Amino acid sequence: MKALVLKGKNNLSVEDFAINEQLSPTDVRIAIKKVGICGSDIHYYLHGRIGDFIVKEPMILGHEASGIVIETGPDVKHLKVGDRVCMEPGIPSLGSNATLQGKYNLDPTVRFWATPPVHGCMRESVVHPASFTFKLPDNVTLEEGALVEPLAIGVYSASTATVQPGDVAIVFGAGTIGIVTALAAVSSGCSKVILCDIKQGKLDIIKKHFPRNIVCINTTRESLAEVMKDIAPEGVDIIFEATGNPTVIADMIKYIRPAGRAVMIGMPSEPATYDVVAAQVKEVEIRHIFRYRNMYPRTINMIASETMNVKPLITHSYNFSDVIEAFRFAASMPENAIKIMISM
Repeated sequence: MKALVLKGKNNLSVEDFAINEQLSPTDVRIAIKKVGICGSDIHYYLHGRIGDFIVKEPMILGHEASGIVIETGPDVKHLKVGDRVCMEPGIPSLGSNATLQGKYNLDPTVRFWATPPVHGCMRESVVHPASFTFKLPDNVTLEEGALVEPLAIGVYSASTATVQPGDVAIVFGAGTIGIVTALAAVSSGCSKVILCDIKQGKLDIIKKHFPRNIVCINTTRESLAEVMKDIAPEGVDIIFEATGNPTVIADMIKYIRPAGRAVMIGMPSEPATYDVVAAQVKEVEIRHIFRYRNMYPRTINMIASETMNVKPLITHSYNFSDVIEAFRFAASMPENAIKIMISM
């Protein structure tokens, strides 16, 4: 089938790629319709690796996807041919200790699309477990369905933070994950979210579409401490750290109120530290997340109920015939882009 194949650093090809995927009784076959380009896709494209995950053989990219069911296994009861669906891309081992503890996202043997050596979904069709495939309500578009994967990280972050009605939060980082975390925090009950970044283009998009509850701060131009004097003079209830920047991590505790919470989302490329004593005297709870678990139904419901308006996050769209051009555009890291969507 036609697929987008990464053969090495800066080496992408659209070609026929042979994949023999057998349909088990509990699987579905899905015709892929929409795929979002993720930062990890770009990282593999530019560097050929993320940490210890190294592209050693040609690999199909893509893990944020939606599509239409074209075949079902005989034991699948909740899905049928023609259903519009999105798919959770990480498949754990059902017998692992992490999965048996209800924390399947922490299974070290999880097979995650477009993570070497597992092929991704930027291709004509995939076979996927029905239990990790979710029907989209009629009022949720396929484009929104492809956004469920990154949105699930934001929803999981807000859930991990145990957002309470009226909480005030800071999100450090206005990349896709920081933005969806800000939206999820507001949708979960935060009365105000301060979104901080140094890229004005991304902040301008958020200011245009979500002005009511999200305060955008360019930290190269404005003082976060000054802004907080009016919004949260004693510190915010929650900080979401979505940059992975060691400098930001080292400085974050001073912005949290006593007994506040911090949720660590971004992944530093090197060990990072924060002021332990400052956190201790405030009894700050510091929590960590890795991807998400059991968030797809909740995230889909939030979109369907219009609790979260995610349509403005799709800033650029390309057809699959132009997918290599789309990756080159994404790799230039334009400030006016949030999510780039591919129509298959």
